[in-house]
Amino acid sequence: MPHISPEVLAKYEPVIGLEVHAQLSTLTKAFCGCSTNFGDAPNSNTCPVCLGLPGALPVLNKKGLQLALRASLAINCAVQARSRFARKNYFYPDLPKGYQISMYELPLATMGWLDIEVEGAAKRIGITRLHMEDDAGKSLHEGFPDSDRWSYIDFNRCGVPLIEIVSEPDLRTSAEAYAYLTTLKQILEYTEVSDCNMEQGSLRCDANVSVRLRGAPKFGTKAEVKNLNSFRYLTHALEYEIERQIGVLESGGTITQETRLWNVAAGRTEPMRSKEFAHDYRYFPDPDLLPVAISDSMIQQVRGEMPELPAAKLSRFLRDYGITPYDAGVLTASRALADYFEAAVKAGAPGKTAANWIGVELLRRLNDAGKSIGECPLPATALAELLKKVESGEITAASGKKVFAKMFETGKSAAEIVAAEGLGQISDAGAIEKIARDVTAKSPDNVAKYRSGNEGVFKFFVGQVMRETRGQANPQLVNEVLKRVLSES
Repeated sequence: MPHISPEVLAKYEPVIGLEVHAQLSTLTKAFCGCSTNFGDAPNSNTCPVCLGLPGALPVLNKKGLQLALRASLAINCAVQARSRFARKNYFYPDLPKGYQISMYELPLATMGWLDIEVEGAAKRIGITRLHMEDDAGKSLHEGFPDSDRWSYIDFNRCGVPLIEIVSEPDLRTSAEAYAYLTTLKQILEYTEVSDCNMEQGSLRCDANVSVRLRGAPKFGTKAEVKNLNSFRYLTHALEYEIERQIGVLESGGTITQETRLWNVAAGRTEPMRSKEFAHDYRYFPDPDLLPVAISDSMIQQVRGEMPELPAAKLSRFLRDYGITPYDAGVLTASRALADYFEAAVKAGAPGKTAANWIGVELLRRLNDAGKSIGECPLPATALAELLKKVESGEITAASGKKVFAKMFETGKSAAEIVAAEGLGQISDAGAIEKIARDVTAKSPDNVAKYRSGNEGVFKFFVGQVMRETRGQANPQLVNEVLKRVLSES
């Protein structure tokens, strides 16, 4: 990482724009009927259309268009009544057509925006355009420099439907870029436009980065950084590239407009090629595809089928369940977690209690197990059953946590575990009084301290009673009995 002093960093203002590619959640490809299923045998999901064979004619995937329209509306874009596919010509070994089907001068949607929040401050980020395109294949490399090196091509990804979302250069820090990508990913997942699985390449990001002296009216020369397939890499690559460019300028050099790759192992950006311009791609309208005409009725239909968006869900959670803004933010971070919470409440769990247990106990267990909420072994209805037992006083909160751990590990119900391990709450005042008298009899010195006004030792006696009852005694009853026993002369 280039080392630039804070004083020098403060002289410059970074300017960042992101280009995000998201794979649409369709069963078939953008212009043919081949499967989009990830992980199938190499080159098994191909046909003359996605392989670009002579005479093959593409046909637009209607579901893909509907999802692209949904994404456009969700990020506040203006959908264009007429858009058009173009051929973007360039050579890659894994691009058999010799061109990518994309959109150029007539994109699907323009002039959108997203609101983000960084360190408590809100900011609106403009979105230049959203357009549809198809994906290239995948090159696989084996071997090492000192041995034979082999390259293979898997064309299964060829023709997979994508949307590209291009932001305005409104981002000024890596933290803002992180917040923008997080917000965008959340919306795409909520609307079921894309599964956004970065490990499978369903969400990819390129960053355009430049720096300028603070207050300067013009942007600096930008570099495009590719290969950002995780949020962490995005942050690290931006921070590196900002410091690299400042270092070049401070040493009297000039920034070259180029495309750079993020080298994960080395932790730096590296030159890949000189930056292409639009004319380098020789765009022209695709003669095999009709222009896309979007009617008002189509837009209204897509808008009417729009799932609840994250911001609306967060507001509703605050209003309907009386939970804290923090808990609402945690629960609505993903649609799957929000759905789990609502399923638990629907099954009878109190909203505040469910929010607390899910936000703390459940997420901690899932994190430790390396599982997502979609892989949770504990159904929401089972959690609700447990929480109702805690709320009713059938078991204590401490016992509830023990039962929860067993449920998570074994899949057994709360009722089974409580019965098998005898974890029901002890609410028999006589039984608790007997234990309280035994405990106080063993600590006459602490009894004397309490009676002389040192109420701090009261917690000691509560702890002793709870220990003797394995945490199963009713806490309120323990307090009442102990106060009565200790007040006796």
